[in-house]
Amino acid sequence: MNIVLWILQAFLALHTAIGAGWKLFNSEQTVPTLAAIPGAVWMTLIPLELLCAAGLVIPVISPSLGWLVPVAAIGIAVEMLVFSGVHLRAGAEDNGPTYYWLAVATVAAVIALGRSFVAPH
Repeated sequence: MNIVLWILQAFLALHTAIGAGWKLFNSEQTVPTLAAIPGAVWMTLIPLELLCAAGLVIPVISPSLGWLVPVAAIGIAVEMLVFSGVHLRAGAEDNGPTYYWLAVATVAAVIALGRSFVAPH
């Protein structure tokens, strides 16, 4: 289980770092339903996502910081759930992004639960 969690953590960290980069070069207007998110909040998500990405992999260097993994994973899951809620509240007819964000939130939740209870650092 430990190996599976590390693989998931690496992929989620990569996904989150790429998402932060995407936010840097694209506004919330790119996904019309996310326009409800103020620009300042959108830009604040960039460093938060980078911190979460680092929190997922930092135990490789410093195992004593393993407690960061569930915290980072929960942060990512909450962000994805907020995006899903904003998208649904905007009344979007295309629910593809919602399914994607919910899938990412599920992976993050599996990591958080796995590192908290099944295979802690």
